[in-house]
Amino acid sequence: MANPALPRPVLTPAPRRKFQRPRLQHVVHTVVWAMVAFDLLVLVWMALSSFKTAREIFATPFGLPENWQLENWARAWEVGDFGPAILRTLLVVAATAIGTVAVAAPAAYALSRFGARSANGLTSFMAMGLGIPIQAIMLPLFVAMSQIGLVNSLGGLILVYVATSVPFAVFFLTAFFRSLSAELEEAAALDGATPWRTFWQIMLPLARSGIVTLVILNVIGHWSEGMLAMIFLQDPQQQTLSLALLGFMSRVQFSGADWGGLFAAIGLVVLPLLLVYLWLGRRIIEGMTLGSGK
Repeated sequence: MANPALPRPVLTPAPRRKFQRPRLQHVVHTVVWAMVAFDLLVLVWMALSSFKTAREIFATPFGLPENWQLENWARAWEVGDFGPAILRTLLVVAATAIGTVAVAAPAAYALSRFGARSANGLTSFMAMGLGIPIQAIMLPLFVAMSQIGLVNSLGGLILVYVATSVPFAVFFLTAFFRSLSAELEEAAALDGATPWRTFWQIMLPLARSGIVTLVILNVIGHWSEGMLAMIFLQDPQQQTLSLALLGFMSRVQFSGADWGGLFAAIGLVVLPLLLVYLWLGRRIIEGMTLGSGK
């Protein structure tokens, strides 16, 4: 029988494990800044190498050039024929961005607003398109484009780019349109506006942030795209910027070690994208955050 005079043992709760979120954040920040530092190091190394001779690139990879070889950039521009290639690339990326938005914006608005049961299924079908690798459809796509005479033309390449960009664009803009309030549409309907007028004059301007973000991502993705361009553009007179760079690299391999000119050629491809990102990078983050946060 237990003695009531004896003190009862006090059960102390097991110490709770402290939440490790601050430590995890420090680790994540350290990894992110390490990746940023590595990217900046590669960028600086590439920029310095474009102004050096081949001997200086290997002797002092991170040192300043003894004599800034500006002729590397001039030689790359002239030998690589980058001027016409940049104009053709500007035409291709601009037409691709406009065509993608023209197709994806009405489709995304319809999927986000029309209450049909098939809307969710079609949205899922578009999302499934994101998982199909381009290598799986490359051959049938080439055969189809060849039969209708669109191989080896910028129009055919633009059509391929638009077709492969539509799944992501529709998926992205559908989420963005769903985040917009439907009260303005109801007010427009009471005023007698048609669905097309409501979309064109009210909802499309409201989705401007998402459309701008989509256009920027589309331009960045197609500016230096090389695989599809190599398949569908076989005429050297139609080559885009990525093919011009590949052609210049081939000439360097056969004509000698012009490493300074090669780095200058890479700079001609990368520099416009870097300027676009520095100019509109904040818009990309704002647009993606706005679309995913609402």
